[in-house]
Amino acid sequence: MINKFYQFGLLAGILFLGACASAPVKKSEIIWPLPPDPPRIKFVKTIDSVKEVEQKGFGRKIVEALAGADPIVHLQKPFAIHVDDKNRVFIADSGWRKILVLDYEKKDFIFLGVDGPGILANATGVATDRSGNIYVTDGQQKRVVVYGPDGKYLLAMGGEKVFERPAGIAVNDKLRRVYVVDTRKHNISIFDFEGKLLSEFGGRGVNDGEFNFPTNLAIDGEGKIYVTDTLNFRIQIFDSDGRFLSKFGSIGTGLGQFSKPKGIGVDSEGHIYVVDAAFNNVQIFNQEGQLLLFFGDMGTHDGQMYLPAGLWVDKDDKIYVADQYNRRIDVFQYLGEKRKGVE
Repeated sequence: MINKFYQFGLLAGILFLGACASAPVKKSEIIWPLPPDPPRIKFVKTIDSVKEVEQKGFGRKIVEALAGADPIVHLQKPFAIHVDDKNRVFIADSGWRKILVLDYEKKDFIFLGVDGPGILANATGVATDRSGNIYVTDGQQKRVVVYGPDGKYLLAMGGEKVFERPAGIAVNDKLRRVYVVDTRKHNISIFDFEGKLLSEFGGRGVNDGEFNFPTNLAIDGEGKIYVTDTLNFRIQIFDSDGRFLSKFGSIGTGLGQFSKPKGIGVDSEGHIYVVDAAFNNVQIFNQEGQLLLFFGDMGTHDGQMYLPAGLWVDKDDKIYVADQYNRRIDVFQYLGEKRKGVE
């Protein structure tokens, strides 16, 4: 009986679609938490290629030179994500091993690090400053490469005497500082915008201010530094000079615990977002480290993730997640009090 009803419904659906082929199909909104609680997070879209911005521009010419054809450029294995104030999306893709830049204003894309002194061997992190300069960590070359707003090479920071495996990176425009996580050195390096090493903090251990294979960091509007202390299964918070302030998190599968924390970001209201690659979700905490909400689970559908890594929260509280094995960027929107009636 069920099969007959299914077949009848399928036939009716085909006939209906044939009669109304041009009718748009409206997708249901994906939100967290579910009703009757008021929504706080909404799924917006995924980015899996350059289709949204592509024209026959410089980026396409680079791809044709590399691939010898005219394919659609798809993400391979996005690891880190950053969005600047001009709505340019920067993706550190460990498959391409470069930085893919999607420019929504110019309707074009470019690759950073293709050749010359700014060539990249393994881009692992990316950030920008207020002037539009782009800072990229290269874990293989053990340096930070700096490009101008036009993508042209400016300078390099660090080197083998400073880094072992640079990864996450963030910029403090007010202090004109660049903060770089070194996963294998278990510390954070602080540079000025001219590339001078100012100081370092951390070291391997389990005590406050020590790290065990940290991966990423974020900086809030007050200059506080949030570090994903990955194999200590916690988040540590520091002031702008690297002085320890607080911590939260522990290993486990319970609410508010971590298994493989990676990307981290902070929204305009001070909420802390942490990607867990093993849980395939994002957990949201307040400044005291209390879990407020989590969203996402393992899968390939909209709102799901598969081994996510990097995370970025932009000026409009959009949340971008580098969804590695789904080969895409997942975009969500925080629906805070100040955004009621805006979305």
